[in-house]
Amino acid sequence: MTGHPDVDAVPVRCAGEVPVPPAPLSGPSVWKGPELPPPGQELTPPGPWRWTLPEARIAEIDSALREARRRDLTLLRLTAADFPLPGLAAGLAQVREALEHGRGFAVVRGIPVERLGETAASTVFWGIGRHLGRPVPQNADGLVLGRVRDTGPDPDAPSGPGPRTREATAFRTDPTDLLALLALRTARTGARVRLACSAAVHDAVLERRPDLAERLHRTYHFDRRGEHAPGERPWTAAPLVSRHDGPGGGPSMRYDRGRLESAQRYPEVPRLEPADRELFDLLDSVAASPEYRLDLDLRAGDLLLVNTHRVLHTPPAFGEHRPPDRSGHLLRLWLAFPGGPGGQDALPWVTLRDVIRPRATAAPRATNPRRNPA
Repeated sequence: MTGHPDVDAVPVRCAGEVPVPPAPLSGPSVWKGPELPPPGQELTPPGPWRWTLPEARIAEIDSALREARRRDLTLLRLTAADFPLPGLAAGLAQVREALEHGRGFAVVRGIPVERLGETAASTVFWGIGRHLGRPVPQNADGLVLGRVRDTGPDPDAPSGPGPRTREATAFRTDPTDLLALLALRTARTGARVRLACSAAVHDAVLERRPDLAERLHRTYHFDRRGEHAPGERPWTAAPLVSRHDGPGGGPSMRYDRGRLESAQRYPEVPRLEPADRELFDLLDSVAASPEYRLDLDLRAGDLLLVNTHRVLHTPPAFGEHRPPDRSGHLLRLWLAFPGGPGGQDALPWVTLRDVIRPRATAAPRATNPRRNPA
């Protein structure tokens, strides 16, 4: 399994982090895909998981884009104040509430990416993201605005700064608070992303293999695959499941089997035991089962937001290969919630290095298309 490069430094334990007792979890953040109500039929809390932008909000986005261009800033300097969304802000606050305290994911539909074009759509994506959190680097080079492309039928084909999208069957989490994906182009069948509730998967382990439950809270080692600075460890360590006290707290899962297994190449990393691999097999099978997963087909203009503490995901998979100029293409942001989960200042399993200087991506980075990227 391959995926995004981590940007973890040596892990730290956040203040307020406490072990999670091996007991079933409950609340609005626990769900199974087939049990979710269809969009538009969520009559009770935790509310909807998909929002469609009305024309008035699209017009507001257009206005914010004009203001951003007037200020003539590069994306890295563009803040929420530079992309004013006075009406949409209330809706984004509702989305944020669903991400932190509800189901942990949301789809915002209707961003006019085809009319906007890639440069303007990137600015809109960044501007909306700044209203939800703080962009953080996706690799050790400081890339903050990444791409996910359809690499065609060859799973070993390079895909630039994004992951190889044909390898899209394994569930994982990303080392950040919030994953954001904006679909610019998709195949006729859309870009398939699968989600699974971490808490529901956790409970399934307790029910089916209580003898493995304690291992959910052990510390494991994740390979950083070369994405580390000289002198830093090539791996990072974290428990699979932890909890953070305070507002917005709750169980948090980090899981990426590919990195867990490839970290075994380092002699100083403790060896995985047969029971650990049994646990990984169970996590994989539960998350991927029709009983638990939710399949989403993202269309052009769909914005997917995933709280990576609460929800496992697969990389986007494109249903058909197109010529390079019409292949599937999504933009990706990693965002940190203000204050961090549970009111903490640091992410639970990543310390971002101050030496990383954020950069955008190969896409144009200036908000004004007449200005040269800086």
